[in-house]
Amino acid sequence: MASESETNKRLLLDVLTRPGNDACADCGNAEPDWASVTLGVFVCQGCSLLHRGIPHISRVKSVQQESWEASEVELMAAMGNEAAKAKYEQKVPAFYYRPKHTDCKLLREQWIRARYERNEFEFIEKQEPYSAGYREGFLWKRGRDNGQFLSRKFILSEREGALKYFSKQEFVYLPQARDPKAVMKIETLNATFQPAKIGNPYGLQITYLRDNSTRNIFVYHSDSKEMVDWFNAIRAARFHYLQVAFPGASDEELVPKLTRSFMKEGFMEKTGPKHTEGFKKRWFTMDDRRLMYFKDPLDAYARGEVFIGSKENSYTVLPGLPPSTQGYHWNHGITIVTPDRKFLFACETEAEQKDWITAFQRVINRPMRPQEYAVEAHFKHKP
Repeated sequence: MASESETNKRLLLDVLTRPGNDACADCGNAEPDWASVTLGVFVCQGCSLLHRGIPHISRVKSVQQESWEASEVELMAAMGNEAAKAKYEQKVPAFYYRPKHTDCKLLREQWIRARYERNEFEFIEKQEPYSAGYREGFLWKRGRDNGQFLSRKFILSEREGALKYFSKQEFVYLPQARDPKAVMKIETLNATFQPAKIGNPYGLQITYLRDNSTRNIFVYHSDSKEMVDWFNAIRAARFHYLQVAFPGASDEELVPKLTRSFMKEGFMEKTGPKHTEGFKKRWFTMDDRRLMYFKDPLDAYARGEVFIGSKENSYTVLPGLPPSTQGYHWNHGITIVTPDRKFLFACETEAEQKDWITAFQRVINRPMRPQEYAVEAHFKHKP
């Protein structure tokens, strides 16, 4: 005869097979093997560690390795991931970023706290920090020349269609001057968390276009909620801009356009347009159809940009380099053929070469949208 503990475990595993319980309630990771016995949700190991940060809200147990009380199993059966979603996600704004298991710890942690600790999606008034259409505050911004992070005043205004930042000293002591150091149009704004690259767990990279060239700024805040609120405020501003720009588009069509992660980043070697110069090591960022290269990963401006079109428009990526090529140190070459010229790159490892080719091929295989033809027409390939 099965013991009470064995019976409870069998009943728990039956609950685990119900619809919705086969993926982490918080990040969607497959096969969750932990559960919150106070919230009644099944979560993955990574999210279970974040639940431990809110012990007054959530107490987690291993589904497989710990014994379960009958009352705990009953709670899991009464709630489960689908019911929890209905309760804790009643009013999630369309623009609010829902993290995946591959996202950084910061996004996943703040999503968990927003759902269960702050109940932001049950009470709309709690969404004011990122939904109001206006936000201001101080962020630590990396200096363009000296690399030091300095406090700067940032203002995001949907009405003005821009994110601006000011020198702290000027803003505080000379309020009548208030000339922004930069005006970033919401139309071209993008934000992506880059904790490893920036060297701060709350590091955010903001990019925008100025004169059709990409500009990077790198910021962080010591408060994790503050940083995620800024991220979602940018997404909200982008969402409302796109709703006006594309009045017939659905939320499902607009949301993927709010912010985007870079398709691929890393070091490669490159040579100049005549292919007689020596190859130089550069940091490359693939942002949709823009391949940018920098001397340093945290440079504000790209040394050059390459537009990657589609195969229908005579863009091709080839493994290897032309036989006569000289001056490269890394042996795994890539040739990108464009209507203008060939671009030659070299990767340190074969794995990196394959990853880059896959990223390029994904873009080249995708037909160009009408607005991308306009970008291509004005794009200047830089050496």
